[in-house]
Amino acid sequence: MGYCILAIETSCDETAAAVIAERKVLSNVIASQQEHHRWGGIVPEIASRAHLERMWFIAEQALEDAGIELDQLDAIACTVQPGLAGSLFVGANFAKGLALGLRRACVPVHHLEGHILSGLLADPALELPAVVLVASGGHTLLVLLESVAQYRVLGSTRDDAAGEAFDKIATLLGLDYPGGPALEQLARSGTPDIPLPRPLLSDPRFEFSFSGLKTAVRRYLAEHPPQSDADRARIAASAQAAIVEVLVAKTLRAAEMFGVRSIVLAGGVAANQMLQQSVRSSAQRGSIRVIVPDRQYALDNAAMIGLVAHIKLELRGTDAYRMLAFSIDPTPWRMHRHGSNKHARYEDATFSL
Repeated sequence: MGYCILAIETSCDETAAAVIAERKVLSNVIASQQEHHRWGGIVPEIASRAHLERMWFIAEQALEDAGIELDQLDAIACTVQPGLAGSLFVGANFAKGLALGLRRACVPVHHLEGHILSGLLADPALELPAVVLVASGGHTLLVLLESVAQYRVLGSTRDDAAGEAFDKIATLLGLDYPGGPALEQLARSGTPDIPLPRPLLSDPRFEFSFSGLKTAVRRYLAEHPPQSDADRARIAASAQAAIVEVLVAKTLRAAEMFGVRSIVLAGGVAANQMLQQSVRSSAQRGSIRVIVPDRQYALDNAAMIGLVAHIKLELRGTDAYRMLAFSIDPTPWRMHRHGSNKHARYEDATFSL
C-alpha cells in the first residue's frame, strides 16, 4: 500500500522537510543554518532556536512544492535519534503536534537508518545485500544492508567520526567552517606525501578511529609550521589521503567478506570526490557496483527519513504509530571499548526497522 508522508529532519543544523508518496520523493527542502559560521562550529542552542523559527515555513514549502494539502497526508515522520537534543526536541514535537491536530500517525525514525537506506533513493532497484559506509560529521560506521527492513552493524568509530576529523583538521589549518569541503578544496593543489598514521588500517575488525590522526596533524603543524599555501595544501592532501585510505580499505574488505555486489556511500563525507573515486576504482576490480546518492540525499535531509517511515508503514500500518509515546535520544553510536560502553550491543548486531 502506498502512503503520503510529510517527513521532518532536525537532528543537527539543517532544518529539512520532504513529502514522500509511494516511496517517491515529491519534494525535499533543506535550509542550512548560516548562524554557526562566526563560531567555527555548531552551537546547539543556536541550532534549536533556528529550527524553532523556521520549521513551519520549511514544512509549508515542502507541501507546496509537492502539490499536497495537509488533509492528503497519511502520516507525519520525524527524526528522533541520534543528534543534538534541542534540535531533535523541536522537530519531534512539531511532528507530534501536527499529527495530533490532523489525527494522523506519527512515525519516529532513526537518523542513521535514513542514511543506511539512502541508496534506495538513488536506485530503487538496489541489489541487496549491500555494504553501506555511513560517513558524516557525527558518525562513521559500516553496515550490511540485508533487506529494506533489516541491517547488521559491522562496526563503527571508537572516537572521532570521519567528518569530524575533516572539520577539526581544517580548523587546525585555519580554514573556514564548514571545514570538510574547505579541506577537500585545499587538498586538490597539494601532494599527499606527509607520512601520517592510518589508524586501525590493518585491524581485521570494521572499527574506525580518527582522533589519533588529528593529534598527529597537530604535532606536525607544531614541528613544521606552514610557511605558504602550498605547505597547507600538502598537509590537507596528506590528511585527506589518510582518512580516505582507511574508509576505502575497510569498506572493500567488508564487501569481499560478505560477497555483496553493491556498495553504498552515504552521509556528508560521501560527497568527497577522492573517496568516491577511490572506492569506485577498487570496487571495479571485483565487479562491485558503487552507488552514491545525489548530494541532497547524502547530506542530512528529510527525504531519507520519509523513505524509512514509508517502509515502516508498509510493514505495520498506520495504527502502530498513533500513540505518540516515543521520545528523543541524542546518544551517538560508538564502538565498544574496554567493556564499559553500554552501546556495545550495537556492534555486530542485526536490527529491523
